[in-house]
Amino acid sequence: MLSTKYNPAEVESKWYSYWMKKGFFHSEPNSKKEPYCIVIPPPNVTGVLHMGHMLNNTIQDILIRKARMEGKEACWVPGTDHASIATEAKVVAMLKERGIKKSDLSREEFLKYAWEWKEKYGGIILEQLRKLGASCHWDRTKFTLDPDYYDAVIDVFIDLYEKGNIYRGMRMVNWDPVGKTALSDDEVNHKDVQSKLYYINYAIEGSNEFITIATVRPETIMADTAICVNPADERYKHLRGKKAVIPLINRAISIIEDEYVAMDFGTGCLKVTPAHDINDYELGKKHQLEVIDILNDDGTLNDKAKILIGEDRFVARKKIAKLLEENNQLSKVEDYKSSVGFSERTDAVIEPRLSLQWFLKMKQITQPALKHVMNDDIQLIPPKFKNTYSHWMENVRDWCISRQLWWGHRIPAWYDDEGSYVVAKTEEEALAKFKTQNPSFKFQKLKQDPDVMDTWFSSWLWPIAVFDTTVFKDPANKGNRDVNYYYPTNYLVTAPEILFFWVARMIIAGYEYMDERPFKDVYLTGIVRDKGGRKMSKSLGNSPDPLELMKQYGAYGVRIGMLFSSAAGNDLLFDEKQCE
Repeated sequence: MLSTKYNPAEVESKWYSYWMKKGFFHSEPNSKKEPYCIVIPPPNVTGVLHMGHMLNNTIQDILIRKARMEGKEACWVPGTDHASIATEAKVVAMLKERGIKKSDLSREEFLKYAWEWKEKYGGIILEQLRKLGASCHWDRTKFTLDPDYYDAVIDVFIDLYEKGNIYRGMRMVNWDPVGKTALSDDEVNHKDVQSKLYYINYAIEGSNEFITIATVRPETIMADTAICVNPADERYKHLRGKKAVIPLINRAISIIEDEYVAMDFGTGCLKVTPAHDINDYELGKKHQLEVIDILNDDGTLNDKAKILIGEDRFVARKKIAKLLEENNQLSKVEDYKSSVGFSERTDAVIEPRLSLQWFLKMKQITQPALKHVMNDDIQLIPPKFKNTYSHWMENVRDWCISRQLWWGHRIPAWYDDEGSYVVAKTEEEALAKFKTQNPSFKFQKLKQDPDVMDTWFSSWLWPIAVFDTTVFKDPANKGNRDVNYYYPTNYLVTAPEILFFWVARMIIAGYEYMDERPFKDVYLTGIVRDKGGRKMSKSLGNSPDPLELMKQYGAYGVRIGMLFSSAAGNDLLFDEKQCE
């Protein structure tokens, strides 16, 4: 007897194969048709399909299929992002399982393993999107480390450097002690954390008196280079010109005055640690204080700390509190809620750190991107996100674009034996530049900068580079047939949390290199939550596996179920019953 039960897996795979065979998703420039183009927000090569991807790609597929049915030349470009920090972490974990340490490998050896990992796992999410029914033009699949894309990123770095927009400097950065790399401000998540406020007594040199400082970071006292009080604070007038002694290590430091200090916080005295706090760093510059960095790149204490060398910063915090208590130098401890920065990628607590990095000046280059969103040349849907966008763009800081990693686009800077550098695509070009600058320059083997660029420094070129990677090299190059036909694209569908990481930066790059917006509309999806309102996540165990849902209800059952729950820009409460 024939079963009448509908089997979605059988039907969907049959029809998807048929569509692919017939080339129904294929798209080429066609002067007789109106173009309609969407570029996929490239998922990380480390990614696997989650409910957010389901929502995002379902909406893109609806838009592209509708345009196709309307007779437009519909092109949906797929691809993946190399994801420097996330991929490097996966490769390091794979090596660890094989008993290999990254530190024992050369860069070339490590990259061989990284490519091996990418070839094995990097295409998983694109295969899953096929199961979802995504009608992408798969022959156009792009990867941000494809050789031509790689070249384009290097060309952009050189171009912006030569325009005076990229510089190298010693600045306070967000340091990720687990990833062992600098991060931009946007890669830091701030969370309110319950911590402790430690009240520490510093003896006044040559007297029986002491001054009490309140701090949440007793592990950094060894890096203190001054104590600061407000000049209007009557309590401390008599200490002007005197010195205090750092507990446990007995080093004398000056007592200085500055109106920056809030008289009503803690005790009205501030320990100044220029190497480990951005505000202290600025105060230190103003008062010409010494900078003592007591932390290694993994967050352990170094030799300059004098005590507890090699201990992790949080272990050291507890041990120092205990030592201070034993020495009667801790007057009290209070519970205290403070805002702490966490790495968006590794969830490690961020360490402010003075570091030599590469930066992109943002003040001027962002102006067109701000103007064209505020006047609705590019529409954010829903429009409530315009306020968030304008706030970020008006308060933008220079973008730290270097990362201390091996997987990614390597900084095209070349150093001679003296540490002088030039920016060039190849070592040959770099040698020629050195020779031009100094005709008596003697030939030598140059060293290339070991750092790679921030992953977002490559994906900000995405709507252009998926079609043409040569337009960045030469301003006179008007671009190939594809970019002239499909650019600007129509819709971008993405999540609000990457509005600055990615969307704003693509708009900046679009006006910088094409003098044109990269897309007409940006549709910002909501967050997928469970029916109780909690954000779906693997760690909470409240997120179904989309592939399992598709096995049960079919791809279309799940897609329709999601859309029944969804409203533009608002979070959606997903209930499996909708799929039924």
